[in-house]
Amino acid sequence: MRAAARFVKGHWQLLCLTLAIAALWQTPALLPLRILTVFLHELSHAAMTLLTGGDVVSLTIDPYEGGRVVSRGGSRFLTLTAGYSGSLMIGSALFVIALRTDWDRKVLAVFGAITLAVAAFYVRDLFALGFTLATGALMLAASRYLSLNINDMILRVIGVSSMIYAPLDIWDDTIARSYLRSDARMMAEEFGGATMLWGGIWLAISLGVIWLTLRHGLGRTSNIPLRSPVRMLR
Repeated sequence: MRAAARFVKGHWQLLCLTLAIAALWQTPALLPLRILTVFLHELSHAAMTLLTGGDVVSLTIDPYEGGRVVSRGGSRFLTLTAGYSGSLMIGSALFVIALRTDWDRKVLAVFGAITLAVAAFYVRDLFALGFTLATGALMLAASRYLSLNINDMILRVIGVSSMIYAPLDIWDDTIARSYLRSDARMMAEEFGGATMLWGGIWLAISLGVIWLTLRHGLGRTSNIPLRSPVRMLR
């Protein structure tokens, strides 16, 4: 009981944030956040394509939480794998950075710049272009004009959302509805095995990444100080 009480006391803000995101996840209020997680998914596909020597032709996301990357070359196996696992690792990295460092402004600025670069080079359709331009600009503005604590909270929200999205989406798209044209379905068609097998592997990996992130990222306390420390002036 004492250990549980200490955990709640040390992480009550994060617990409240996670519960709020989970409770509101399917509501219109968090639609922009859900679309952002889809963008991270497609960004991971695109990044792996480039890292394995391929070319990205276009990247798109839509208001119905769908997305697609058109590419040439690169490792098909790694590119397909990168969608769920890459977006989760990006979210986990942002989450740990928010909790364990004071790099929040710099990281959010880099994230915003990357988003704008993707919009400039790879996005063609109107909705995706508007969303990525607006998101990138807002991230840069937040990193420049808002406090360190607010930047920290933005990274936490994105990180927690990604950790909620990845396993739920893997389960829904590759196991509960294995007939969908998902990344796992394409893996099964191109490399063998069943859609549910690849979905199960990715689900296990995602849960493992989340467990490692929480184990090594939380520390004794994750609460953001509600007031700045009082300083004596002389």
